[in-house]
Amino acid sequence: MDEHSTAAESINPKHQALIDRLSTRRSATTTSSDTARPVADFLSSFASSKLSIEQSLSESRSRADLDHISSLDLDQSSFDSASSSLLPRKKFSFRNKPQKKEEDPKNVAEISVEPSAIDKISSLSVRDGPGFRNEKDTTLVKDFRQCDVGQGEFTLSDLENCRVYLKGTVRALFFYRIRNCQVFTGPVLGSVLIEDVSDSLFVLASHQIRIHHAKATDFFLRVRSRPIIEDSNRVRFAPYRLTYEGIEDELKESGLGEETGNWANVDDFKWLRAVQSPNWSLIPEEEWLEIADISQCK
Repeated sequence: MDEHSTAAESINPKHQALIDRLSTRRSATTTSSDTARPVADFLSSFASSKLSIEQSLSESRSRADLDHISSLDLDQSSFDSASSSLLPRKKFSFRNKPQKKEEDPKNVAEISVEPSAIDKISSLSVRDGPGFRNEKDTTLVKDFRQCDVGQGEFTLSDLENCRVYLKGTVRALFFYRIRNCQVFTGPVLGSVLIEDVSDSLFVLASHQIRIHHAKATDFFLRVRSRPIIEDSNRVRFAPYRLTYEGIEDELKESGLGEETGNWANVDDFKWLRAVQSPNWSLIPEEEWLEIADISQCK
């Protein structure tokens, strides 16, 4: 037996043992087609490599060639490592994998049809009860001292190019969608709420005044608390400028007899900076409205 045959015989038992061991593993892991395929591929690749080594061995002519071929012979640990990398392993997964929360179609629909701020203003439901509504190019007068509305609520909505005179005391006033109007009112015992007005003038006396979505409008106020504006711009403020017979007594009885100066202390709820809000300003004294006497308005 020559040197090459002896070397081949010493290599073959090792390869055969590896093949036997991998075959045993293969039989233990062939419980499904998914696990059998990687092992079969490995064995096929290994058989081809073995055949190539044996062919090179038989054709070798020197010890150097044999050493070169022997270097191709991976040791036991290398084969184990290679086979373990090819053998199928159980896929890793989190047992409690968090599921992505699906978007509620109902919520998505609600968001997609959310009306704009202007739409919300336009769709404001006007309060029921006494008031002036849907008037244009006219003068409107109400004396609460001569009707059942006194001490109640009064609503003005959808007025355009009107002059409005309200005498006597009322508990609350509500304004909606007022355009190019002039409004003069006596004392309000509670609050005044103004929504969506433009290019108008208001002369009001009240304990609380809140103004939403107003633009290019002047307000002449006597108010116990600081007036509040929101989503408004180009609004201006000055002191109350109204008189009629008996108004001084009504102002005193309503707790509005004294000028507080709060007409100049406006709170802009949408302006959070320390500097003056650009949305409102004070009317220069030379531009103040002359005191309006509406005693004869009927």
